[in-house]
Amino acid sequence: MKPLYTEWQHQETGLRPLQQSFVPLFERTRVFRTYGSTIMPGLLQTRAYAEALLRSIRDFAGGPDDAAEAAVARVARTNRVLYEGDHRFVFLVEEAALRQAVGDGAAMVEQLEHLLAAMELPNVSLGVVPFGAGRGIRMMETFTLFDEGAALVELLTGRVDLDGEAAAGRYLAVFAQLERLAVYGDDARAVIRGAASALRG
Repeated sequence: MKPLYTEWQHQETGLRPLQQSFVPLFERTRVFRTYGSTIMPGLLQTRAYAEALLRSIRDFAGGPDDAAEAAVARVARTNRVLYEGDHRFVFLVEEAALRQAVGDGAAMVEQLEHLLAAMELPNVSLGVVPFGAGRGIRMMETFTLFDEGAALVELLTGRVDLDGEAAAGRYLAVFAQLERLAVYGDDARAVIRGAASALRG
């Protein structure tokens, strides 16, 4: 199937309906694989972080000012899939995303503490790609894989929806390479806590 490209500025109904439109896809997906290069994966975002991020998107792309409502909808969607049902999540986050300020310092510290809490969930695997990783692959655009048959790639100006195992397979292969660069467990916690300590000064 041909990739579907949608510009953010064409989301004229606002950001909240956009968040809600993904609910059916999220509910039927069993395994989520998400890579965050410069921002936190949506399913790991706190309300304050999500609102600051969505407001910056709205300021860039235009449209209705519903960032606060969209953030509430994003967190509600998260609660529906992260804490209910039999979904499994594999997250990879670049250290750059841990240190990229979104919102104020308090919002970032809260976000990083939320990551540490999410790591304790039995259905969550969280890896951090540290600055010192010997890279065999460059940093990629943020993307999410839904099982093994669909992918959503986030770009500056819009998103690309890829449907079909052949299209999503390339991102599965890239995800596997990025997994090998990441650190996990106590090593990942140390990187996250280091970023939080830098924010606290």
